[in-house]
Amino acid sequence: MIPAAFDYLAPTTVEEALAALTEHGDEAKILAGGQSLLPVLRMRLNAPELVIDLGRITSLRGIREDGDSLVIGAMTPHSVVGSDPLVAEHAALISKAVEHLADVQVRHRGTFGGALAHADPAGDLGAPALALGAEFVIAGPGGTRTVGADDFFLGLFETAIGEDEILTEVRVPKRTGWGSCYEKFVRVAHQWPIVAVAATVRREGDTIAEARIGLTNMGATPVRGRAVEEALLGQPVTEDAVRAAAAHAADGCTPPSDLNGDADYRRHLAGVLTRRAVLAAAGA
Repeated sequence: MIPAAFDYLAPTTVEEALAALTEHGDEAKILAGGQSLLPVLRMRLNAPELVIDLGRITSLRGIREDGDSLVIGAMTPHSVVGSDPLVAEHAALISKAVEHLADVQVRHRGTFGGALAHADPAGDLGAPALALGAEFVIAGPGGTRTVGADDFFLGLFETAIGEDEILTEVRVPKRTGWGSCYEKFVRVAHQWPIVAVAATVRREGDTIAEARIGLTNMGATPVRGRAVEEALLGQPVTEDAVRAAAAHAADGCTPPSDLNGDADYRRHLAGVLTRRAVLAAAGA
């Protein structure tokens, strides 16, 4: 299907993009990599008057260190994030999640910030960002503000980004030396996950000193597996101990039911995948 007609703007600065958003309000849409927006436009599920393409704003690309954090520009392509040595060293969970994200073409066109701003609960980046405690830097007419991952994802395809605001970068606390694993279950290659688990673990000897867990497609937003994290704290890195903790994976979750599986099936999968992800992240 052909999209409805719209005007097109390609600003070169964040300020220009914000001015256009302020002028056109909810009649404007932001275009990042386009992997989510373009299908919506083609199906005419949305018909904006103006599309604002952020592709020429070079300040929104790149990865750098800033003290105890990595800073990932919102317009940085997935392929760059997935192959970056800083990400592999300090936020390996993101590197491993990107490996599972769609296909090569999408990873080269899609952007890190665009996927997170889209906030699909079945997307592969929300759970790792939540587990790592990422912070989202958002620019608007009144200046810049920072929102923690716990407060960023508000609902189905809904985030803390206002209609007149733009996500500019994502700050990820360094988890240097932590083990990590992204365990994803699909029936068809490159499919959205039926369920996925993002796990990163810090060991002290044979004991789990700290664990952080994020769940994909187990609710209207990415879900933090806090019950599992608490159950793992101080436990030995053994199959039995991790299995017992992983039994809490679905606690507090409201997974959807669809053609790929009902809610109970997803709850079962969450436990299985959490056990696998934690053991792999812990090097067991």
